[in-house]
Amino acid sequence: MSRTGRRAGLFCLVLILLLLANATRLQVFQAKSLDDNAANRRNVIARYSQPRGDILVAGQPVTGSKKTGGTLAYQRTYTDGALYAPVTGFSSQTYGNTLLEGVEDAILSGQDSRLSTHAVWDEISRAQVPGGNVFTTINPKAQRAAFQGLGGKRGAVAAIEPATGRILALASTPSYDPNGITGVGQATVADWTRLNADTTQPMLNRALRQTYPPGSTFKVVTLAAALQNGLYSGIDVPTNSPDPYTPKDTDHALTNESASDACTNATLNYALQVSCNTVFGKAGVDVGAQNMVKMAEAFGFNQSNQTIPVGVARSNFDTDLTSEAFLALSSIGQYDTAATPLEMAQVAAAVADNGTLMRPRLLDKVTRSDGTTVQSFGNSRFGQPVSADVAAQIQQAMVNVVNSGTGTNAQIPGAIVGGKTGTAQNGVGNSGTPYAWFISYAKPSASAASPVAVAVVIEDSNANRADISGGGLAAPIAKAVMQAVLSG
Repeated sequence: MSRTGRRAGLFCLVLILLLLANATRLQVFQAKSLDDNAANRRNVIARYSQPRGDILVAGQPVTGSKKTGGTLAYQRTYTDGALYAPVTGFSSQTYGNTLLEGVEDAILSGQDSRLSTHAVWDEISRAQVPGGNVFTTINPKAQRAAFQGLGGKRGAVAAIEPATGRILALASTPSYDPNGITGVGQATVADWTRLNADTTQPMLNRALRQTYPPGSTFKVVTLAAALQNGLYSGIDVPTNSPDPYTPKDTDHALTNESASDACTNATLNYALQVSCNTVFGKAGVDVGAQNMVKMAEAFGFNQSNQTIPVGVARSNFDTDLTSEAFLALSSIGQYDTAATPLEMAQVAAAVADNGTLMRPRLLDKVTRSDGTTVQSFGNSRFGQPVSADVAAQIQQAMVNVVNSGTGTNAQIPGAIVGGKTGTAQNGVGNSGTPYAWFISYAKPSASAASPVAVAVVIEDSNANRADISGGGLAAPIAKAVMQAVLSG
């Protein structure tokens, strides 16, 4: 072979090696950065080239997919979008994913490696795996009762099955229809802009992501602390509580709504029925800050990373209460005490389940598109805030609230219902419209386990101040949700 031929061959070999080196650089070392590059549309096109898996309620899908005829071939759809938006969240080709659509995106989009039944071949062939399905714990009758009960009010409902922690309802109003923001284009942007400009915040998940002063519903926690720490031997002994009550480090007296002296030395049983601020404010001070913090946290307060698997806002009970005045206010659900509706449903659920608190969960299982199970979600115990004996006493006091106290609007014929009303002050100098609360549980008979515990909060600023009360506004909604569960 001539020298020229050898040189040409060597030159071609060098070119081939350079091409192989460049291909290796692109496909191995720069693959991730190229995949993640915003200008690379291949992943986005692939993501929407097939129908998304579904989110199911009671075995029925509340989501779907439709053909678009565009580059992004399939677009998310929702059945009863406003009803289930606080559960599903949204999946948008423009704005991404939230709530279950977000945390379970890998399953729903088919990208979770557990969905593949032929992993090696799928990797070699780059075959697309169909999206999986997500089965929720939501009870459709309870969810609809909560949503319809809230109506046009601003508020939220959370309902839990006490023995398992399964979440039966998560309602937040005003709500929104995710169908308007799932695609691309001017209409999607316009709907997104309208929703974000709405002062009522329809996309805020009030059941999970908003905290409120729980007001007198927190007195259930203070009652638990008083009994569990032996401050009183039972709910029917006098509490030696003055009316009004003035903590040592303030000249501002804590008073009661009632003008009578019925709260003076009242029993815990009676004090819960008529919601005596003085009795529970003094009880919190007498129990002490350390024991009040311990009890609040045993019920789930101060968790920074709670997931169900959707993230839940942290409910707060101050851990540095050196002032008796602030401790008294905190013990009746005011000052800096703040809770999500889910947290207060946990309080009611723990009482209903004889003192055991289960971790709340929103999912039963996730499956492949053919229905085979990828993962099941079992029950998990959070803790035991109070003994079974103490829980039984709190149950009796809560039943008395419904039978002959401030919660009579929650009575259900033939069922045992326990509850606690709350009207939480709001705004600078309590100038805002109070929040109306009600927490409760119900069971079909005295010897039966309770299938449902509920928390309701209403923050409707359009209501007349005199009409705001946990018993008047929130209790009927809780009653409807409990009836829906009891009816099966």
